[in-house]
Amino acid sequence: VQAVSSKEGAGQVETSEGAHHVDALLVASGRKPATAGLQLQNAGVAVNERGGIIVDDYLRTTADNIWAMGDVTGGLQFTYISLDDFRIVRDGLLGDGKRSTRDRQNVPYSVFMTPPLSRVGLTEEQARASGATVQVVTLPVAAIPRARVMNDTRGVLKAVVDVNTQRIVGGSLLCVDSHEMINIVKTVMDADLPYTVLRDQIFTHPTMSESLNDLFSLIK
Repeated sequence: VQAVSSKEGAGQVETSEGAHHVDALLVASGRKPATAGLQLQNAGVAVNERGGIIVDDYLRTTADNIWAMGDVTGGLQFTYISLDDFRIVRDGLLGDGKRSTRDRQNVPYSVFMTPPLSRVGLTEEQARASGATVQVVTLPVAAIPRARVMNDTRGVLKAVVDVNTQRIVGGSLLCVDSHEMINIVKTVMDADLPYTVLRDQIFTHPTMSESLNDLFSLIK
């Protein structure tokens, strides 16, 4: 990026490849672990090129009896990942030591814009690249009764289902309350249940979650 400017409500981004006209520009520079001043090398704790502490699946560092949790490891920088890190270390110290980062399965995330965007699993492109035979369905938020009640019909729901196994391999929800709804989709995926569980589930009405009935009813 060489320059950014705005005029009459629109933006322009100048890059080495030319000018790009956009409606909005999201600045997402990311974060680096602040480990430079800790002198971790004196304790035998190794870090990667971005300063993240290197850990194994059990969050053990390269030094005996030292663990690292949360954003400092340079992994997914979510509060709920830090909480799960705590569970892993707690299990290693006080439990049977079997819990690891490999147990996380499908990690959802939400971008809290308006309306929020929430995702879990594979995108359509990733699912097709994996060689799976998938069906992709979408549902406009305008078709959801609760969205009309709240007078916010912006967005779309999208699901990716493996035709052969009937398992949900990915979901993207752009709508009000998507950050709550995505956890329902994740739970079904983690439990290795077919998409029909959501298609036929009984939800309260009128709610945004009941739209999962309609979304997965589109699978043929």
